[in-house]
Amino acid sequence: MSQGSRNTPARRPLTLRDVSEASGVSEMTVSRVLRNRGDVSEATRTKVLEAARELGYVPNKIAGALASSRVNLVAVIIPSMSNMVFPEVMTGITEILDETELQPVVGVTHYKPEREEAVLYQMLSWRPSGVIIAGLEHTEAAKAMLGAAGIPIVEIMDTDGEPVDSAVGISHRRAGRKMAREIIDSGYRRIGFLGTKMPLDHRARKRFEGFTEVLAKAGLEIVDSEFYSGGSALAKGREMTEAILKRNEEEPLDFLYYSNDMIAAGGLLYCLDKGIDVPGEIGLAGFNRIEFIDGLPRRLATMDSCRIEIGRAAARIIAQRVENPQEGMGEVITLEPSIELGDTLKRRKKPL
Repeated sequence: MSQGSRNTPARRPLTLRDVSEASGVSEMTVSRVLRNRGDVSEATRTKVLEAARELGYVPNKIAGALASSRVNLVAVIIPSMSNMVFPEVMTGITEILDETELQPVVGVTHYKPEREEAVLYQMLSWRPSGVIIAGLEHTEAAKAMLGAAGIPIVEIMDTDGEPVDSAVGISHRRAGRKMAREIIDSGYRRIGFLGTKMPLDHRARKRFEGFTEVLAKAGLEIVDSEFYSGGSALAKGREMTEAILKRNEEEPLDFLYYSNDMIAAGGLLYCLDKGIDVPGEIGLAGFNRIEFIDGLPRRLATMDSCRIEIGRAAARIIAQRVENPQEGMGEVITLEPSIELGDTLKRRKKPL
């Protein structure tokens, strides 16, 4: 685990006056536009909304005496709850927050940047005490809201990039490099990759970049690849594995690297069903080390992505910062994932 920090100056929360000055209209008009009340021209409305969006201003939904206060809620914004990865992250978060007065409230984005922006806007309007949000890649409007929120922000799962405030995760590029070295050192050369369509799956893309970088240094490249969209599922893994193996029957692949354990499990079940010797004929590896794979007929090679530890560390940062707002600003914690070779990544003797 590596830990660092950046000197990040504290920001005051944005006010109606900031939006008023940026849009060139009165605070009363700004208030009317943002509350969708009163008679305001469309041109003025557009001007105010654009200024608010660029600044990252979010109206305060807490009325009256509480208007300047924070509530004891921590907004946790994640891509999915059906994916087995994020419930474990939530377990780590709740373990720590249960010891405080803070309570997590979850928003789900379904891996859609525009939905993440909308969920973030709604959650910030209730003035939470902190935000834990998956990933480092967000829309410009979401980044503006996070930067202007004036509360602790922890981006989780990934440390390959520049966080808005603090970050906890693993280096996915390093994870990809690490798995590639293990596969190469074990003697595999004809390697296929199976994973998500990656423009929006930034963490999978970074692992792929690290993986192919190490292959290239060894004079190798991905022989073939198969991509899918939608949720990670056993059926997808079976279908993709069948497709990539059939395309390469003349010169068979000797290893398949999957972007997650669920599709890797589907691939393993397909190979065993078809009588393919794993790892004799072909090796397999996934990513995430989900508990599900313990029930498979063979132990799948994988990499532990430190999910519970990420949740715990992120919650600790929020809890500490709520108590001491200036403490730990800009903290970046990079955890080190470990490889489990299982029964599907066979170590071969290195040539003398």
